[in-house]
Amino acid sequence: MNKPSRPLPRPLRELVGKVVGDAFARQGFASAELVTRWEDIVGAEIAAHSEPIKLNWPRRADGEERYDGTLVLRVEGPAAIEIQHLAALICERVNRFLGWRAVGRLAFRQAPLRHRELHARRSADPGSAARLAEGLSDIDDEALKQALARLGAAVKER
Repeated sequence: MNKPSRPLPRPLRELVGKVVGDAFARQGFASAELVTRWEDIVGAEIAAHSEPIKLNWPRRADGEERYDGTLVLRVEGPAAIEIQHLAALICERVNRFLGWRAVGRLAFRQAPLRHRELHARRSADPGSAARLAEGLSDIDDEALKQALARLGAAVKER
């Protein structure tokens, strides 16, 4: 008699991808890649000062969707005018990445970037990490010791 096989554990990316995909779909994004690969799409300089918020798809009178959507970007105040001058380039790069003319224009919202807020919160005090590393003298692997010290410093900040 054969035992029924146990289902294999599924990768976390499959489970999270469905949940995150639904959230991105509500914002008009067909896939999460436009947000997650923003720096690859538009370049490091533009990505340092902007991030996509949503993609609006206006409807025609007959109810069919048009192809020229509006990509809404969050931009930092001082860089907004420069990003506005690069709007045609950004549209071209996004459309090239997607493989079709999805974005016809950009709209801007001036606000602090979220990825900067996250990085600012994550940065731990290097001095506290060094002090914690001194207390981990029983660990021989230097890279592991430094990683644990950074983790401890980040946890202590919270």
